Amino acid sequence: MPMRDYLEWPFFEPRHRELALAVHAWAAKHIDTSHPVDVDAACRTLVRQLGDAGWLAHAIGGVQYGALANEIDTRAVCIIRETLAEYSGLADFSFGMQGLGSGAITLFGSDAQKRAYLPRVANGSAIAAFALSELDAGSDAAALQCAARLDGDRYVLNGEKMWVSNGGIASFYVVFARTGDAPGAKGISAFVVDADAPGVEVAERIDVIAPHPLARMTFTNCRIPASQRLGESGRGFAVAMATLDIFRTSVAAAAVGLARRAFAAAMQRATSRKMFGNSLGDLQLTQAKLATMATDIDAAALLTYRAAWLRDLGRRVTVEAAMAKLVATESAQRVIDGAVQLLGGLGVVSGEPVEQLYREIRPLRIYEGATEVQQLIIARGIIKSFGEGEAIHA
Repeated sequence: MPMRDYLEWPFFEPRHRELALAVHAWAAKHIDTSHPVDVDAACRTLVRQLGDAGWLAHAIGGVQYGALANEIDTRAVCIIRETLAEYSGLADFSFGMQGLGSGAITLFGSDAQKRAYLPRVANGSAIAAFALSELDAGSDAAALQCAARLDGDRYVLNGEKMWVSNGGIASFYVVFARTGDAPGAKGISAFVVDADAPGVEVAERIDVIAPHPLARMTFTNCRIPASQRLGESGRGFAVAMATLDIFRTSVAAAAVGLARRAFAAAMQRATSRKMFGNSLGDLQLTQAKLATMATDIDAAALLTYRAAWLRDLGRRVTVEAAMAKLVATESAQRVIDGAVQLLGGLGVVSGEPVEQLYREIRPLRIYEGATEVQQLIIARGIIKSFGEGEAIHA
């Protein structure tokens, strides 16, 4: 594995450095890096392992609910995801979804909701899921049509959710549904829906190039107590965006981890492969590729941990998180592609580490906001900031 000198950057405190080393030591001993035959079973096992080891306590907030701190430490979440991704994309997925699927509860849940769900997320006895996207509402999440109607002291949910990670194995889902007549994002609310609630069904399991539990979910006259609503009615879009401010940054960290693993494989190949009487790494074209790969990784890591650090300072980081995800996922794709090229035929052998990385990185450029969506978020944010700055100096 690569050197950890980046942990000396001023974004980190001593506890973050200790955490990184501890997670690496644990992952090296416990994570199975082979491709699992039964992905559902592997995810259940990983969630339990991560809970038993105490790592999932970083994915939630509130010490009284089993967390290590009252607020989610974004840098800690990113360090864990980056580290796990170096060993296993599925291990990273399992950790990341526990955080994303319960993040809205940490941020907006009532004490009763937190007591009911967060301790089980932290110890790995419950699997969390985040159900926002729909077939015609992915990048444009505000266009969702799943509806929740208030009927006395209960809400009745009807509709579908698409691309639900952990769909089919989750214990509960944070579901976003339209509760009012207001257009766009203004009429959306968030709910915690237990997987065994009547009317919740897995309509279809979806196979993707980087296997993980994924499903299309249907909600048919699904009646849940009104107390299961998260936050205020009609404020669900804000709930989703606040959650993504944390975990979108952690997607960037996962991409950095995947890139570091690919870079290590490329360096090993470049220094050991004999070619034309020298090593592959003695060729100038190889050196140029390695230099670009190393620079891409450092640039992505800098943006990622800047966003995480700012968020931990209490800043709103919608633009910074989008920048981190855009750069980290796109550069990781280039790094991994470069590693495949350097490994030649071995790079495309099914099941080989770099071939797995090639499949694992591609979805990261889409989920939690595709690259093009990040570009829109960044542009709108900087235009708004520029306008506010102009008004101040006018």
